[in-house]
Amino acid sequence: MAQNKLHVAIISSPGMGHLVPVLLLANRLATHHHLDTTILAVTTQTSPAESQLLNDSSTHINLIKIPSLDISSLIHPDDTMVTRLAVIMREARNSIWSAISGMTCRPHVLIGDLFSSESLPIADEFHMRKYVYVPCLARFLALTTYLHVLDKEVRGQYVDQIEPLRIPGCVSVRGQDVPDPMLDRDNRQYNEYVRMGINFTTLSNGILVNTWRDLDSASIDALKYNEILKSVVKVPVYDIGPLTRVVDPTGSEGNNVIEWLDMQPVESVIFVSFGSGGTLSAEQITELAWGLELSQQKFVWVLRPPAGNTKDGSFFTSGSSVPCGPLDFLPEGFMNRTGTRGLVVPLWAPQASILNHESVGGFLTHCGLNSINESILAGVPMIAWPLYAEQRLNATLLTDELQVAVRPAVLPAEKEVGREEIQKMVRSLMEGEEGKMMREKVKLLKESANHALMVNGSSYKSMCEFITGCQNNG
Repeated sequence: MAQNKLHVAIISSPGMGHLVPVLLLANRLATHHHLDTTILAVTTQTSPAESQLLNDSSTHINLIKIPSLDISSLIHPDDTMVTRLAVIMREARNSIWSAISGMTCRPHVLIGDLFSSESLPIADEFHMRKYVYVPCLARFLALTTYLHVLDKEVRGQYVDQIEPLRIPGCVSVRGQDVPDPMLDRDNRQYNEYVRMGINFTTLSNGILVNTWRDLDSASIDALKYNEILKSVVKVPVYDIGPLTRVVDPTGSEGNNVIEWLDMQPVESVIFVSFGSGGTLSAEQITELAWGLELSQQKFVWVLRPPAGNTKDGSFFTSGSSVPCGPLDFLPEGFMNRTGTRGLVVPLWAPQASILNHESVGGFLTHCGLNSINESILAGVPMIAWPLYAEQRLNATLLTDELQVAVRPAVLPAEKEVGREEIQKMVRSLMEGEEGKMMREKVKLLKESANHALMVNGSSYKSMCEFITGCQNNG
């Protein structure tokens, strides 16, 4: 590494949904802004997909793997993913310190992802600037940083509130849309989440968010210009997205999914995937299978085995082999009846390549931000099927405000969606007038996103402001 170049280190918490945006940020800083970048990746050693991604990471990036410690004595078997991640990253602080201390060329800037904020004080010892990277929507950031105020103002459970939660300058948040840690104020993950929001604003010199202004202009403007919210957030907010995976046209050669898509008509296929961590119950898999069959639409479905009623059952184990094959959970005769129209892919598929294929015209998604950004940049409208984390908040933006998605009448995380409703949504998206209108709107958003990332675009300028701040205070 060149001594005179700005060197940025980024801490990643475990999970594909966290590692992917960190890799994208590091690669963006290295290739578009010519900075030295190092990723400090805390790993779980249980996710083959995560290990593969780390092994395939760009040669532009220096990668340091940090194995997570045994936390079994620090958590309860019923603790949530949020609690487990918070404890994992808290216990990893000494290893992160040791990794930085051992570098020949120490970083000038330390960025922690949203679960890594408690490691930011390490930067003070090494005279580094320190930032938080939040790969989520701006409204999630506004809610998270304002939560400690709501914690004092709101009585009772947030989900029981008649009136929406008000955040200065932002669209109000309905109780039913709050992120998982806010569903039960008596659960340990709630306290972890409140602490996280406070850390964002008190332990950092600024916050990077993987979005762009046109996706949620009210929230971006509030975070930057609303005096009440600014007095709570306290630090600059940089909208630098949407950073997504670049599709290599040659990278999918020989892939059976892409070869199958090559034979289908333009915008005729719906892609069904619940991200790297999402899981469905056996009963919901059955209803989804029947819904796809009844819709008579072409589909590619990435299927993994059920995990009981757990909605994020493969978060730490994405890509792992399983005792029973996913196809064992499909209705009898499903593969034979849909063989010419559909393709079921066990466990994993190249999502970005699939979404960018011209034959794909719709996406049934769990509404993780990585998936949302990839769908928008591919110009593909969605069926919003939120499962966990902040995905309900994302789904409401997509359906109610941007109108680039349709969603079930019930929350999939709370109740099974029936086959009749599924076939209705799929048909509406793929061949109805509503689907045509959504397709037009999402393609306008695609243009907006691409413009934001171009030189002199809003996100490019915001990234340059962040880098200039680091250089001037180095």
